Formats: sequence, C-alpha cells, structure tokens
Amino acid sequence: MKDASSDWFDSCVSHLTSEGSLRVWSVLVTIFGDLAQNKSDQISGSLITALTSLVGIKAEATRVALHRLRKEGWIESTRVGRASVHRLTEYGRNQSAAAAPRIYARETSKPEIWHVLVSSNSETSRKELADQLLTGEYVSVNPVTAMASGPMPDDLEELLGFETSAISVPEWLRELFGPEPLKTAYDDFWKSVRIIDELLPQTGVDDPMKTAVLRILVVHNWRRIILRHPVLPAYFLPADWKGPACREEVSRLLDRLPRPHLATLEAELNT
Repeated sequence: MKDASSDWFDSCVSHLTSEGSLRVWSVLVTIFGDLAQNKSDQISGSLITALTSLVGIKAEATRVALHRLRKEGWIESTRVGRASVHRLTEYGRNQSAAAAPRIYARETSKPEIWHVLVSSNSETSRKELADQLLTGEYVSVNPVTAMASGPMPDDLEELLGFETSAISVPEWLRELFGPEPLKTAYDDFWKSVRIIDELLPQTGVDDPMKTAVLRILVVHNWRRIILRHPVLPAYFLPADWKGPACREEVSRLLDRLPRPHLATLEAELNT
C-alpha cells in the first residue's frame, strides 16, 4: 500500500540517507552532474542550499563543499549582485559526461572482445600495469594480471597482452569481481529503492523541489556503487548479484522522477 500520509517525502529521504552522514562535496557533484551538465547550465547558491537543506545538510557544510569543488577545478562561480551562481568547468563537465553512461544506461553493455594484460616482476612492467589500473577500466585478476573489455591498447611496452572473444569464467573469478562488501551494498540499495518505489505517490510527485531531491539521492546512491568497479556483464559476477535488478529499478524511479528544469526550480524559491 502506498504511504499517503504527509511524511512520505521524509520517509523517502530517510531511507536514501540511512547509510550515515553524506559527503557533501560528492552530493554536489551529483547535483551538478544530474541537473546542470550542459555548458550553459548554472545553479544559484540559493537553489543549491535549498536542495541540500531538504536532505538535512547544513548551509555552512554546503558552502565549504562548494569552496572545495572550486579549488579542485570542478566548478566556477560568478557573483550576480549579492548572490552567486555556479557552473561546471570544462573539467567538471568532462568528468560528469564520462560517468553518465555508467549511471544512466538502462542495460549493462555486453562486450564482444576482452583483453588481458600480464606484467613481469620488473618494476617498470608492474608500474605500467598499475598505470592501466588507474584508468578505472580494468579489473585486477591478481598482482600481475588485469583485464578489460574492448581491444588491447596499441602502446604497450613491458606488458604481455592478448585479445579474446571466448572466455570461461570460473566461480573463483565471479567471487573476486563480486566481493561480499560490494554485493552487500547492492543488496542494501535494492531494498532501499524498492521501498522508495512503494512510498512514492501513485499519482506522481507534483513538487519540483521534492522531485529534484529524491532524484538526486537515487542517482547519488546508485553512482556511489556503480562507479566502484569497472563495467562487467552478468556472467562475470555471482549468480545472485543484484546489479541488473538495481539498474532496472533506478531507471524506473528516474522515469517517475523526471529531471526538473533549472528555471522551474529557481522559480520555486520565489513562491
């Protein structure tokens, strides 16, 4: 049964923030990435504070996080009278655009080609493998072996590399790529989004600010999980892995919580 009481929104926020204190700068990255990823998009400081306050984040914490994002090159700010507006820098837009397919895709990609890299025990070879792992595209099989989807890089120096379209995935590899802590995170997120689906009013959310906040929290929690590992098809993961089910539910919730226009949200501040 749907929760028709006046506190359904607070219940949704509570479930979506139940893991503890939020990293405010990370929430802001989600806000900009979801609501203001285009070059022309900008968000007033007042709107950012209004959105974060509905999540329970204090205004001072929001100001500190905005300062951090400016310092790290994610956003730039402009004074308009006594107020400020904020927008993603080119670096911030590029980072957001790179993560977007992982976050918003309705299905996990199914690569036709994989490649494996193997290092020797030499320092230069191990460093080259470590540099490849830093790209976030590889999964480490063991200290000297990593693999990723797609064709093999053509600039390898000290690494053995080979491509294949036929891979046998043993159970030990499934467990390696789907460790218990990450599996538990998906299980918990699955329970949370299912509850949100039940709590949302059947007739839809008619408040743009509440729509934006719930959408941001869903995306934020999903983003925190999905970006913790490279893209992997289901046959590389444990049989009871909740990743595909979570992705399906996230897509469903985002359809029910369509992205509000920034102009609409800004106008809400004056009503």
